[in-house]
Amino acid sequence: MSALEAGGPQVGPVDEAVTATAAAFRDLVTAGWSVPLPGAGATLARWRALAAVGEQDLALARLVEGHADAVAVLAELDGPPVAAGQRLGVWAAEPPGGEVTAVRTARGWRLSGRKQWCSGARALTAALVTATADDGRRLFLVDLAHPGVRVDPGAWVGAGMAGSDTADVLLVDVPARPVGGPRAYLDRPGFWHGGIGVAAVWVGGARGVAATLTDVAVQRGADPLRDAALGAADLALAGVEAALQVAAAEVDADPRDDAGDAQLRAHRVRGLAARAGEEVLGVVGRALGAGPLAHDAGHATRVADLTVYLRQHHGSRDDAALGALLRQRAPR
Repeated sequence: MSALEAGGPQVGPVDEAVTATAAAFRDLVTAGWSVPLPGAGATLARWRALAAVGEQDLALARLVEGHADAVAVLAELDGPPVAAGQRLGVWAAEPPGGEVTAVRTARGWRLSGRKQWCSGARALTAALVTATADDGRRLFLVDLAHPGVRVDPGAWVGAGMAGSDTADVLLVDVPARPVGGPRAYLDRPGFWHGGIGVAAVWVGGARGVAATLTDVAVQRGADPLRDAALGAADLALAGVEAALQVAAAEVDADPRDDAGDAQLRAHRVRGLAARAGEEVLGVVGRALGAGPLAHDAGHATRVADLTVYLRQHHGSRDDAALGALLRQRAPR
């Protein structure tokens, strides 16, 4: 049982948006929601399913994508099977100011420290957590019902993605099961395949924002400027959706990344998805003005959520990483 359901260790009241998202997530998983594994021949279906959730609810999609990614990681690294009803996530962010250490003891591996950017902090039953051990960075499966797990949600103050319950989690001598060896989480091909899954969710979110513009255009009839905005949004979305189709075919043709293209592919698709999302936000905002942001709660939430979620792409830093890859691979 998760801390959210059980009233377990937590700080402060649980927001209504968090409760609603957690309930929707629990219902999906209980009903058997699943997607094909990446590289198994149906990667496009996987990404389209993630995008479809993102189009409706980005906070829910954040939890769904994390669960799907965790299932894929466990499969790729020969981890334990996922039990029915288990709600998983991947907590792998390691920004300055948050570090988890892993120590091997006579009782097995134990984790201690502060983990930041933990989405679904009180909605998950277990999480894959990265930690620093004496032999390098490792990945561990952690049961979140353990009393040594403490949730501190107070750092999240923005409206965007509030329902995802992204919080700091404090771990105090928490037992953990290792998944793979040192650096296995980062060095596997699926790390980059998973990054494109996140981009697919961004595309779904952008599609949800653009849907408001489509609705208004249909209701109000012909208008040259509004029609131009609708066309611009469609071009942005069609371009990145084509890129997702090509990328999915490439992943299915080379799931183990024998060609060494996974990192380059992920940077390209993520960059295209982030650019499309930013363009849709701008085009829709300029075309519709403040009205929907002030009076349409669903649209306002989608805009706020997408604005925050797109910041998982690091802008010029990620562009520079792509450029460095291109430079290194260029003929000499």
